[in-house]
Amino acid sequence: MIIQRPSTARGRVQAGWLDSRHTFSFGGYYDPGWMGFGCLRVINEDRVDPGAGFAPHRHANMEILSYVLSGALAHRDSSGGGGTIGRGELQWMSAGHGVEHSEFNASASEPVHFLQIWVQPDRLNAQPAYAQPAAVEGGDGEFVLRASRDGVHGGVPIRQDLTLHSLALGKGTRVERSLDSRRMYWLQVAQGRIDANGQVLDAGDALGFVEESAPLVLTGLGDSAADVLWFDLPAAG
Repeated sequence: MIIQRPSTARGRVQAGWLDSRHTFSFGGYYDPGWMGFGCLRVINEDRVDPGAGFAPHRHANMEILSYVLSGALAHRDSSGGGGTIGRGELQWMSAGHGVEHSEFNASASEPVHFLQIWVQPDRLNAQPAYAQPAAVEGGDGEFVLRASRDGVHGGVPIRQDLTLHSLALGKGTRVERSLDSRRMYWLQVAQGRIDANGQVLDAGDALGFVEESAPLVLTGLGDSAADVLWFDLPAAG
């Protein structure tokens, strides 16, 4: 089964300084048909005005990833984690048994555009943790590993049986990805335009794959390289 999630069908929340699009139910946006995808619980595409941001607030038992598309995002949390995340960087915060954090646009003049991703962990009440590796530059058509379970295969050590890859796909570049019917997959187009097995996807569009084994062929379509995130997830229990 292939699940389609067009950008235009997402929820939208605007709060003056914030313009946020929600792939799954979150905060004031609720849709019982879109409560998540397996252990993938949140994908919010946020645009935050210069100098604005999210005041300190608490989370527990959630793996939180922030992926910056443009601008710079400043982060602080009660576990001691903190820093400024630039374009192409992925930050990981494991809330564990509880953590307080804040996120603000690090610039007083330019907006910041980023994805915030929540993943349900495979263990509860662990010690909070944080990692912010430098941006990874991959070649055109190269899947770059950004996260894996406990960091065994590389990337940030997320506490769930998943891998996350980013992919830059230039115009005319074609790649193929094998699928295992025992796994679930989520393809999120962060920026640009691609073709996925004959279907055109634009920025914000997504596809979910459940019990699929046919190869997935991706081709870049836009004049500038597309930025794609690829989640390999455990089957829903």
